[in-house]
Amino acid sequence: MLLFVVLVVAAAVRSSAGRPSSSSSQPHNYLEENESQEVRSEAIRRLLEVFGMDDPPSTRGHKQAPQYMLDLYNTVADVDGVTKDPYLLEGNTVRSFFDKLRSENVEYRFNLSNVARTEKVLTAELHLFKLRPQSSVTFNKHHFCQVNVYQVLDITKNSTQDRKLLSSRLIPIHSSGWEVFTITQAVRLWMADEGSNQGLQVVVKTLGGSQVDHRMVRFASGRSHHQSKQPMLVVFTDDGRRSAALEGKDPNDTPLLPQLPMAGPPLPSRSARSLDYGEEEPAAASCRRLPLYVDFEEIGWSGWIVSPRGYNAYHCKGSCPFPLGQNMRPSNHATVQSIINALKLTRGIETPCCVPDKLFSINLLYFDDDENVVLKQYDDMVAGSCGCH
Repeated sequence: MLLFVVLVVAAAVRSSAGRPSSSSSQPHNYLEENESQEVRSEAIRRLLEVFGMDDPPSTRGHKQAPQYMLDLYNTVADVDGVTKDPYLLEGNTVRSFFDKLRSENVEYRFNLSNVARTEKVLTAELHLFKLRPQSSVTFNKHHFCQVNVYQVLDITKNSTQDRKLLSSRLIPIHSSGWEVFTITQAVRLWMADEGSNQGLQVVVKTLGGSQVDHRMVRFASGRSHHQSKQPMLVVFTDDGRRSAALEGKDPNDTPLLPQLPMAGPPLPSRSARSLDYGEEEPAAASCRRLPLYVDFEEIGWSGWIVSPRGYNAYHCKGSCPFPLGQNMRPSNHATVQSIINALKLTRGIETPCCVPDKLFSINLLYFDDDENVVLKQYDDMVAGSCGCH
C-alpha cells in the first residue's frame, strides 16, 4: 500500500507542476485540476497514516534540533534514514522535551501530553548542561559534589513529604558538559496520572552534606543560556510495533543493508527518478529492483522533517518467466506455480509476481506540534531486494 501511495503522491506533485496557468485553462481543465487536488490530498492523508499521524505537525519558524537527537539519528540511521541495526535503538520512538518552567532555581517541568498513553516508557533521562564555576569563586577544597534529582510531589496528596529522590551521584565540581540522570520512575507515573506531574528539583551538596555555593556548581537554564545548552528530558518509548516485529528474532541475526549495485545514490537526480514514470521497460525484462525516491520537499513536508530530506523506497518490477532461476529469488511456492502455469495443468493460474522479499525500516527525525524533536523508526519502508513469489 505504501508504494502505491507514494506513486500517487509523486504523480500528483508532478502533474501540478506541469499544469498550465489558470488564464489559459478551459473549464474541463479546471475540473481536472480540482480532481487532481483531491487525489493529492487523499494520497498525502494516506501517507500520513503510514507515519502514524492525522495531520502534519505545524511549524512556527526555523528551529534547531538538539545535538543529542542529531547524533542519535546518525548513530541508528544511514544517510538515507535506513536503519543500520534494529537493535541499536531502545524501543522505536525517542522524544526530547525542553523545560517549560525556565526557572533559575534548578527546577524543571516538561509537558508530556504528546506521548500516547498506549506507548510503553522504557527509559527517561534528564539531561543538564553543567557550566564551569565562575572565575570569581575561590578554589574549593572539594573536587566532587553530590547531585540529587527529586520528583516534586503534590503536597495535597502527600502530607508526609513534598519530594521524592529519583537519582543521586557524584560529579566533578570543576568539570563542564552534559550530565545525564535516569528518572524513568517519575515519567511512568506522570504518564499514568498527568496531574502528578509537578516537575523536578535538583539539589547540589558537598560530600559532607552542606549546601554548595551556587556560583561553584551551575547548570544552564532555558532562560539565560543558548538553546543548545537548555535542560532537556529524553524519553525512549515503544508503541508496540517494534516488539511485535522483533519477537522471535535472533538479535545476532542482524539484516544487512542492500549493497551496490542494488542500492542507489543517497539523493538521486530527477533524471534517475524519471525511470519509474517516464520510461517504458521492455516487456520481457525479468524481476528486479528499481529506484523509487520519496522527496519530502516535493510532498511539502520539509518544514517539519529534520532528516532525511527523502529516501529511496525502491520498487519491484518485471516478469517471472519459466523457468525461474535462483537469481530471481523464487520461493518454492512460486516455483511450483510457475511450473503449473507453463504446463497449463490448471486454467487461470498466472505466473508468479515480482514483489519485495526483504524490507528495511527507516528513521524519521522531526518536530511535533509542540516543537519537541522526535526520532521514530518505521518498519517495512524500503524494498531491500525483489523476488518472484
